[in-house]
Amino acid sequence: MSLQEPSFTIGIEEEYLLVDLETRELAQEPSDDILSECQKRLPDHIVTPEFLRSQLEIGTRVCKNISEAREALQELRGTVSEVAQKKGLGLMASSVHPFADWHGLKHTPKERYDIIARDMQATVRRMMICGMHVHCAIEDQELRIDLMNQATYFLPHLLALSTSSPFWRGEESGLKSYRVTVFDALPRTGLPDRFESFGEFERLVDTMVEANAIEDGSKLWWDLRPSSKYPTLEMRLTDVCPLLEDSLTIAALFSCVLRMLYRLRRNNQRWRIYPQTLVEENRWIGQRFGVDGKLVDFGIPAPVPMAELIDEIIGLTAEDAEFLGCEKEVQHAREIVRRGTSADRQLALYRDCVGKGEKPKDALVKVVDQVLKETVSGIN
Repeated sequence: MSLQEPSFTIGIEEEYLLVDLETRELAQEPSDDILSECQKRLPDHIVTPEFLRSQLEIGTRVCKNISEAREALQELRGTVSEVAQKKGLGLMASSVHPFADWHGLKHTPKERYDIIARDMQATVRRMMICGMHVHCAIEDQELRIDLMNQATYFLPHLLALSTSSPFWRGEESGLKSYRVTVFDALPRTGLPDRFESFGEFERLVDTMVEANAIEDGSKLWWDLRPSSKYPTLEMRLTDVCPLLEDSLTIAALFSCVLRMLYRLRRNNQRWRIYPQTLVEENRWIGQRFGVDGKLVDFGIPAPVPMAELIDEIIGLTAEDAEFLGCEKEVQHAREIVRRGTSADRQLALYRDCVGKGEKPKDALVKVVDQVLKETVSGIN
């Protein structure tokens, strides 16, 4: 029996920080009008509150391809930024605010968030972090689980390309994605378990629900998971990217990797599944060093520069990028490696300013300004 080709439609979710344009601090109590106005003006998309009041989340409509996703993100970023500016706020697509302190920040008054705050305590009160999630439609449940098992290998590569959170509470963290460290403090995070079937996955969810550990599958906050709402695989590990082109590249690469793995299965082949400890090591390297790191090629085994690894992935998925119409976006991954991620640009600006004698806080304000500018730079 032939395997039906998935649709590979995509949806992108991005979380943003709202910044006071006078102080460059996080907006502790932004006007509720921002959310309602955005929802009114963007009926085809999703705009929702996030855990902290200084955040919000957007979600594109279901997009047939990256070209549609580009238009959707341009509309979303442009509209939300315009509405926020009327209230004296800026839109910041960065996974951590460079100098904000989570003490005193308020969570959104919503039942779901009230429960999370009660259950998670201090681990969630410091969650002033933002990520990007990419949904890719894999309609067949068994195929969805099989591809999840294999695609986990590529998650560290995507994380390295996305890093945008090198600071924490006004200091260099030493990590290109400090956000991952913060999020990993929550339960049910990190790499997903491996499953022999979709039924096995469902039994896990049912067991946890019956044990009152979770309300539903949406409380499994893995780096990659079968969505509890849609027939998709949802990639959740990456930082949110200030530059729109970088976001689209990560979404395109994720989609292409899934189609490449589908092609292998169609030909009775598969990607080798490595021990989770090995993949976790690459996850750490991506988190720590970003595109400057050397992820381990476990088939050799040896550390390999990101430029070589990205070249290899582009080669492996060339047929898929052509099929999905995202060759330009996939090729852009080489540019990200060449000039660095947002984390690299933030650090370079900060170190340059401090090296010229500026106070660290003043330098970090300039970092905020840089990210604010980049967030809306690709909307036209």
